[in-house]
Amino acid sequence: MKSASWSYHLLAFVIVSLWGTTFISTRILLDYGMSPKEIFLIRFLISYVGIWLVSPRRLWCDNWRDEMWMLLAGLTGGSIYFWTENTAVGMTLVTNVSFIVCTAPLLTAILALWAERRHPSYRLFGGSLLGLLGVAMVVYNGSFVLRIEPLGDLLSFSAAWMWAFYSLIINRVSGRYSTFFITRKVFFYGVLGILPFFVGSPWQFPLDRLLHPVVMGNVLFLSVVASLVCFVLWNVVLKRLGTVEASNYIYINPVFTMICSYIVLGEQMTPMAMFGALLILGGLYWAGKGKK
Repeated sequence: MKSASWSYHLLAFVIVSLWGTTFISTRILLDYGMSPKEIFLIRFLISYVGIWLVSPRRLWCDNWRDEMWMLLAGLTGGSIYFWTENTAVGMTLVTNVSFIVCTAPLLTAILALWAERRHPSYRLFGGSLLGLLGVAMVVYNGSFVLRIEPLGDLLSFSAAWMWAFYSLIINRVSGRYSTFFITRKVFFYGVLGILPFFVGSPWQFPLDRLLHPVVMGNVLFLSVVASLVCFVLWNVVLKRLGTVEASNYIYINPVFTMICSYIVLGEQMTPMAMFGALLILGGLYWAGKGKK
């Protein structure tokens, strides 16, 4: 690992740690009466408006093929990903969703190796599997309950595939367009992609309740920090580290969800979960060595 890349590894660590806390903000907003699709819409809509303040006013890609890639990025990394994940939470155990979605780094590695026609590295896959084992220990947190709900688990697996495809798409277009432009297109097509879900069930959350300090604070955190800032920086990380190495940091997500749940919600944090966190860090280091 080159010393110059350490800053991007640190950046990936910080971004995923912030994403790990978004579950808490989302849960708070759900408790206040917002639906999952309403949370996503206002989250990406504010992010889209915000990025116009720093992004050039260019509207279209160089050609329609690239514009279609941007559309796919907005759907896979935005509306479809969040819809499948949030809907799955209502159909199956949250632990099932958390674990299955965290297979995204392994799926990304498989897709990337297939696309580049490269042979897999034993260290890369070994590190990924070790990280996935650590995720299982963190997610189930000493209380293993297995309940198979085919539709909910299938949606969770679909979300993992969506994030894997998103990572590869961003890697494909990042060399030809600026990070701000790419991220703005992702927000734009993400917003368009969620609008059809409001056709049969329109927005119901009272707009005046958005002014409540707790609601506004969590909406701004999800929109400005977790989406606007983190999506821009994550696209930079994908470009600098590559899709496979960067995506392995997703394994850290449940660790920070666990820590934040312990601090904010008072949920249990067992020795098994803490040992799982160590396995995740070990898997990341092993997978990083496997890149060479």
